[in-house]
Amino acid sequence: MSLQSALEKLASFRTNNTRESQETFEKGLVVLKSGKTTKLGDDGWAFLEQLCLASIDIGRLDVADQCLKQLGERFPESPRVDVLTGIRMEATESPSTVLSFYDELLRANPANAAIWKRRISVLRRVGRIEGAVEELNTYLDTFYTDVEGWLELADIHSSCNQYTSALQALSHALLLTPQNPFTFLQFAETAYTAGDIPLALKMFLVVIDMNEVEDEDAIPLGISVRAWWGTKLCSRELVASSASHASQSNTPVPKNLKLIDELATERVLTAYSGEKGIQARGLVSNWMSGR
Repeated sequence: MSLQSALEKLASFRTNNTRESQETFEKGLVVLKSGKTTKLGDDGWAFLEQLCLASIDIGRLDVADQCLKQLGERFPESPRVDVLTGIRMEATESPSTVLSFYDELLRANPANAAIWKRRISVLRRVGRIEGAVEELNTYLDTFYTDVEGWLELADIHSSCNQYTSALQALSHALLLTPQNPFTFLQFAETAYTAGDIPLALKMFLVVIDMNEVEDEDAIPLGISVRAWWGTKLCSRELVASSASHASQSNTPVPKNLKLIDELATERVLTAYSGEKGIQARGLVSNWMSGR
């Protein structure tokens, strides 16, 4: 493999925010062994950071240490190098040692968001869930616009079966990314798990409205299929309920519920139609009819 082709591939990974640790390591090793990283300008330092993370991912800590050494010599007080050093320590050091390292960095710079998030991840990994939630709430009071932080908080609450709290965290993420259907889908699925079926149905329909094309005959794809499945689950449960289904959020049940149920059935069947989907469609049809 030529040096140029390796550099081009690694650059494409960075541009597309693609991890691909094994391939990154293999191509990065070609560049590292060439000894020309310092001649690549800013791209050289970005490459060393990329290779360092990939090396840690696959357990090649010797290569990660080489990258860290070069980065540390070039940027001796860089917060980004501090983060990489902390991630490297997480691979071999005890959690208490890593937390002490992060605490020291935060005392020196309380605004270091990356270190703060690494510290929270360590707390969660070692089972100190209450501490992670408390720390994450404090972090989000300071960095409210960090969508990943709200999603992480929601995930922690969901893992503890605290779905109401998870929905509260997700509501902040929705405010910050009102154009992202995946966040709405996560909200809908969490609401369904929490038992608020009317709210879940409403949010599944929002996902469909955001993601579907104007052509009514188009075959649902990707996230739309999942949203239609959710719509079918919700409408089926609401139609089967003899009494009005309780909603913690006081979300009303649509009056045209049976039509929504029929449409969801048709859309799911359409998604699994075609020559390659005949068997899958049969399974779906059986499920729809309760067989």
